[in-house]
Amino acid sequence: MADDEKSEGRPLSGSAFARTAKLASLPIGFAGRTTLGVGKRIVGAPAQSVLDEVQRRTADQIFTVLGQLKGGAMKFGQAMSIFEAALPDELIGPYRETLTKLQDSAPPMPPGVVHRVMVEEFGESWRDQFPTFGDAPAASASIGQVHRATWLDGTAETGAPPIDAAVKIQYPGAARALTADLRQIARMARLFGILAPALDVKPLIAELQDRVAEELDYSLEAGAQSVFAGAFADDPEVVIPEPLAHTERALVSEWLEADSSLAQIISTGTQEERDRYGEAYVRFLFAGPERAGMLHADPHPGNFRIMPDGRLGVVDFGAVARLPDGLPESMGRLLRLVVDGDFAAVVDGLHDEGFLKRGVELDADTIARYLGPFAEPARVERFTFSRDWMREQMQRVSAPTADGMGTAMKINLPPQYLLIHRVWFGGIGVLSQLGATAPFRSILEESLPGFADER
Repeated sequence: MADDEKSEGRPLSGSAFARTAKLASLPIGFAGRTTLGVGKRIVGAPAQSVLDEVQRRTADQIFTVLGQLKGGAMKFGQAMSIFEAALPDELIGPYRETLTKLQDSAPPMPPGVVHRVMVEEFGESWRDQFPTFGDAPAASASIGQVHRATWLDGTAETGAPPIDAAVKIQYPGAARALTADLRQIARMARLFGILAPALDVKPLIAELQDRVAEELDYSLEAGAQSVFAGAFADDPEVVIPEPLAHTERALVSEWLEADSSLAQIISTGTQEERDRYGEAYVRFLFAGPERAGMLHADPHPGNFRIMPDGRLGVVDFGAVARLPDGLPESMGRLLRLVVDGDFAAVVDGLHDEGFLKRGVELDADTIARYLGPFAEPARVERFTFSRDWMREQMQRVSAPTADGMGTAMKINLPPQYLLIHRVWFGGIGVLSQLGATAPFRSILEESLPGFADER
């Protein structure tokens, strides 16, 4: 092991060689399972049952390895986990618990490593600023973990009581691991496609790679969190903790005394809870661009906490889309045209916004068949999202037909819509996991610029 790696206390989940070996085991294991499947088909096992077995075993290995690695692998696993509602129930059922764990937790750093990071970020006398500090993490994520502590603000009046705080510290070696993991995962994009052929993971990986530097700098996260906290101060439905102090690799925020998370509502919540928090969740996502000029761009359920007073607590502002002018009006106008069934105008709008490149032609009837069903939640007063509905849409657009993959292959996603698309699609995935009933149309009319405009 290199000297710099020793000094960092075995960053993340071990050496770069070991991490690469774990990731490399995925395609090797997949190849072995595929060979086994071919052998079974030769002796008469039905083709579909063979494919199902290959998918099940592949899913098991993929999510086990991703969950062990943290870094880019963990971040990719979390990003994929919000799409689990789109996967066939016979495939995803046994792995729902594993996916929920990816949304809410990761293996912790040893206390010795934690203390070493605190010294590096706050100095040898860091405990003077933190009268109490829990060595066991209260929560873990892809590139950092959170500890409960109390914080003494050096600028406060003498004798001021300590503040209950959450201290988010970055895993040592996170920058190297994140970059290396995402590079390795990019080489295996085709493998992940076996779980859900309609999910093109290449743009997702590219987006994660592009945002590595921003997410690694907790100073940027502190700035975004501060803006959100100010914009939602005294909100009756949402609470956002104020950042108290930060360095590049550590962030101290007010502690949220949450009862559970949205991930737990997905697992065990009542229908009333699913509806209530599903609506609060989607309203917050739409309100961010208008009130804060930013879109919270990490919509997985572990970032949304259930507060004792019933409000929705929101954490983790490392990934945001900066939208100083709010969501684009063109997005609302296009969706309204789809809802109203004016698909000739939709085609023109798709060309204008760059969703259809120059020289690519799709007729109005084809666009109607492809996009029309996606607008169903906006056509009725209240819509019930479900895994069945989500799977139906994914199966429809991934079908090897002109109306399915034939159309999907012709649609481009402009760079300015990458994060918006991720949040939109991920948010619908979470609502489908919740099985929430929401007044989606009225939310769009209130919050999506251009949707309620008279034509």
